[in-house]
Amino acid sequence: MAELEKMRRYDPIAIADHYRFRLWTVIWRALSVAIMLGGFVLGLLLDRILGRQTINESKRAAQLRQILTALGPTFIKVGQALSTRPDLVNPKYLDELIKLQDQLPPFDNYVASRIIEKELGRTTDEVYSHISPEPVAAASLGQVYKARLYTGEAVAVKVQRPGLVPIICRDLYLMRWAAGWIAPWLPLNLGHDLTLIVDEFGSKLFEEIDYLNEGRNAEAFAANFADDPKVKVPSIYWRYTSTRVLTLEWIEGIKLTDIERVKAAGLNSDNLVSTGVSSGLRQLLEFGFFHADPHPGNLFAMADGSMAYIDFGMMDQLSQEMKETLVDSVVHLINQEYDKLAADFVRLGFLTPDIDVRPIVPALQAVFDGAIGESVGDFNFKSITDKFSEVMYEYPFRVPAKFALIIRSLVTQEGLALTLNPDFKIVEIAYPYVARRLLMGETESLRRRLIEVLFKDGHFQWQRLENMIRIAQSDQGFNLIPTAGLGVQFLMSDEGQYLRQQILAALTEDNRLHTEEVSRLWDLVKDELQPDQILGAAWSAFADFSRNQAAALVPTEITAVLSGNGG
Repeated sequence: MAELEKMRRYDPIAIADHYRFRLWTVIWRALSVAIMLGGFVLGLLLDRILGRQTINESKRAAQLRQILTALGPTFIKVGQALSTRPDLVNPKYLDELIKLQDQLPPFDNYVASRIIEKELGRTTDEVYSHISPEPVAAASLGQVYKARLYTGEAVAVKVQRPGLVPIICRDLYLMRWAAGWIAPWLPLNLGHDLTLIVDEFGSKLFEEIDYLNEGRNAEAFAANFADDPKVKVPSIYWRYTSTRVLTLEWIEGIKLTDIERVKAAGLNSDNLVSTGVSSGLRQLLEFGFFHADPHPGNLFAMADGSMAYIDFGMMDQLSQEMKETLVDSVVHLINQEYDKLAADFVRLGFLTPDIDVRPIVPALQAVFDGAIGESVGDFNFKSITDKFSEVMYEYPFRVPAKFALIIRSLVTQEGLALTLNPDFKIVEIAYPYVARRLLMGETESLRRRLIEVLFKDGHFQWQRLENMIRIAQSDQGFNLIPTAGLGVQFLMSDEGQYLRQQILAALTEDNRLHTEEVSRLWDLVKDELQPDQILGAAWSAFADFSRNQAAALVPTEITAVLSGNGG
């Protein structure tokens, strides 16, 4: 077991090599798992024989949840992972697995002390001036104590369960071995090898149990939000942290689900909701580095009105291409271009390139039609996700591991927001954010996507521009003047030549001047356009343009001399 204890990354080959000649160590575990799951499988068979599958489906789903809980940490995590996979599990089982609790009785405090001593090379008394006699929280992978350093800081001490890595390795080995022959009996919609699912799960689980990795994640997350005082991230005390022990700043906050305490503290629940959703969008569309487990125990309201994230074990990273494709999918959803949305699903990995997407387009239209547009205020992410789950189960969709986490993150955040504000609509915050980012067009890719929104079949969409400005204005963080300044810079650049031509054509489209549309836009923005601000934005845009143009005109040799590199 010693070599397994040292394993830091999931390696199915190394695990298989370890157990190939140690089968006796997994036989008892295999028997206990077989006995507990055997009753479940037998029940499924009887239901099939007796034609009672539909009647007993809810009962079997609840039975599966109870079995996974009894089987311990690895299987609890399996159930939680499956609860994010509407491509694999039918809706009745999904509803039950979502209820799966990540809680177990705490392990012995003496054992926890020995783990701290072994990992940090000092006793708890030498590291902490005080540590709570009992854990303040216990989950499937570890438990947390409240302590105080000798320098006075209050800290949370996270201690991993003893022998966790060998337990996980043993269970993953059994799962991988069983995956080849048990898949046909499971209520899963599998379009590929189940062992790939096990390996995805194993890789994420190993990342989650490495506390050094969690500390690095926390610091990277904090760096991303360094400019946002509304988002709080606990500091990591690296001197008292190892792979199995994590010491971090104690967060004295209120769980977002504790509505009475939130109100008693005089905190504005709408502001908390706005912070949660906008920070979630920034994670996905700006940074590409997102918190994948924002359940109620990981989000706290702080006394100053900010919101604190904790527990950074489950994080994931999106590539630049994925971020841009996500923005594309939002644009195509706004435009109700479901054929292009289907192509986005292929690019994101939800569908394989060989799939004929034409039969899927009407199904997407049925799910999303009416969700965006005039009924934007009625958009409910959970209800849309539920409808989409049915489509995914019917068609050959496969949710990539990253997006399974994203979907769970968004659904969880919407659920938390609805707890704080029953009238909350996620798009009332999400839409202004996306509109603001498109209108500002900080990057070439965003500017290109804005053009896609504003032009359809060569015609300028006046109503869309009007709607986007109105929606963006509902975001208190949106300021039209800097946005207009960026727009002027873009229009004056070489890159903006196409848009200049299109706007001139739009103004005289259909052989008439579109004075009515321009007048409506002016009424929409005139209150924000103060003369001194307009002059400042225009001057800034002109100055930047002039510098860029001058730089392009000055010969390279002169530029080199002026910069001191010409000898």
